[in-house]
Amino acid sequence: PATLTYDTLRFEYEDFPETKEPVWILGRKYSVFTEKEEILLDVTSRLWFTYRKNFPAIGGTGPTSDTGWGCMLRCGQMIFAQALVCRHLGRDWRWIKGKRQTDNYFSVLNAFIDKKDSYYSIHQIAQMGVGEGKSIGQWYGPNTVAQVLKKLATFDTWSSLAVHIAMDNTVVMEEIRRLCQSNFSCAGAAACPAVEADVLYNGYPEEAGVRDKLSLWKPLVLLIPLRLGLTEINEAYIETLKHCFMMPQSLGVIGGKPNSAHYFIGYVGEELIYLDPHTTQPAVEPSDSGCLPDESFHCQHPPCRMSIAELDPSIAVVRSCCLFSTQLRNSRSLLTGTWLR
Repeated sequence: PATLTYDTLRFEYEDFPETKEPVWILGRKYSVFTEKEEILLDVTSRLWFTYRKNFPAIGGTGPTSDTGWGCMLRCGQMIFAQALVCRHLGRDWRWIKGKRQTDNYFSVLNAFIDKKDSYYSIHQIAQMGVGEGKSIGQWYGPNTVAQVLKKLATFDTWSSLAVHIAMDNTVVMEEIRRLCQSNFSCAGAAACPAVEADVLYNGYPEEAGVRDKLSLWKPLVLLIPLRLGLTEINEAYIETLKHCFMMPQSLGVIGGKPNSAHYFIGYVGEELIYLDPHTTQPAVEPSDSGCLPDESFHCQHPPCRMSIAELDPSIAVVRSCCLFSTQLRNSRSLLTGTWLR
């Protein structure tokens, strides 16, 4: 099914409402009255992946644009990019227009560029989806993109992430323990980047012994596909859904409206805050000097908002965890009905 696209130059974005309600963005709390610039900078610093056109044909002879079918794939890219940002740059990292960024930043960005050899490119996701029963150019749901990203992450030895998908509303602790401790060895600088402050702790202060524990534990990306109602979201889940965005380990939520996916990064009042992939931009190529123009990968206008009541009940909640302890046990509070075994 096709989805509606629009031109950002003709679309008027609403600013944040003047409200005393706090604004929550991926575990960070802000005030609209005193921290509006900080809110917008936090949003702008998230990697924003949209429809693109004129990229190399998928599979050599397939589509050269994902307009109309790739929105959930782009949302999957955004939520995984946030995992890589936390892994390599830290939650406090900020993107500032015109400021030179680190090599790690461009390594993260290059993992999502629209070419066949990027770890999480639209090419890789679309082709890996064939194994999940999806033909190239077919629309994905949250569970399908989660399954595909889990498979692709195994090739990303630089990030060395463990990815677990909690099926049937159940988080099985022993499965995660085996996953995060299996076959993990620092086989070189590429596999185990240097441990720096704020890079591997996902918003948590460094504690005594944490480096030793990290050497034995792969950072975890936990995806929980959920259905929060039949045709519309059940009101009983709204407050716990909000709580997901208050967790320091939150990577966000992917979902949206029927056949129109969004990447949800927070909320204010009764509205969800999201990045929208439904803008078609030209594919980006490195410049003659080898630099990658990156401005189109950051949303430089106020983010979109929608009423929580309008959310399609089929979503995937995603969070990170670097140590096996209370961080993972707190997953019990992700949403009512998700169990730990």
